[in-house]
Amino acid sequence: MMSSSEKIREVGEGSSSRSSSGGGITIAPPDHHHHHHQPSPLPPPQLSRYESQKRRDWNTFGQYLKNQKPPVPLSNCNYNHVLDFLRYLDQFGKTKVHLHGCLFFGQPDPPGPCTCPLRQAWGSLDALIGRLRAAYEENGGLPVSNPFASGAIRVYLREIRDSQAKARGIPYKKKKKKKINMQIKTSKTAVAVAGAATFQLQSS
Repeated sequence: MMSSSEKIREVGEGSSSRSSSGGGITIAPPDHHHHHHQPSPLPPPQLSRYESQKRRDWNTFGQYLKNQKPPVPLSNCNYNHVLDFLRYLDQFGKTKVHLHGCLFFGQPDPPGPCTCPLRQAWGSLDALIGRLRAAYEENGGLPVSNPFASGAIRVYLREIRDSQAKARGIPYKKKKKKKINMQIKTSKTAVAVAGAATFQLQSS
């Protein structure tokens, strides 16, 4: 007859041999005090890349307002502060934008270096405004007073887009929505024609 210690050893050896084959069961040592362990709290859900970037952008803009002299409360923020923020970001840009006097103005692949400034690319600014517009309302701002949705911001971005396209010789291409609309219209026309033809056959 086995002793109790030999039985525990046997269970442990059996479980370790099963775990090596992938189906093992881990047996915890007996708890003589019968403590009830509280389940560990679940970790916070991991933010998506978009949400993480949106949070960083929002914090950066808030810090920018605090660094103004005098500091600007978020409730007093308007589209002029947003425009100043976009111009401020140009110093961290990595896109070469040729000036009108540059020999490489309008050339998409300049053959050499030049002293023209680096700017924030239009696409980056457009995406930034989209994230900040959403973050403003998620943080309690009203859509009616959203400074990132101002018409002045849209005009500024359009001017940046057009000027950078000319300076870099890279024409702006809109997304192919028209072609999709044309396909929808064509399919609707085809359905209408087919329906008319069916009606004529039935009438005859």
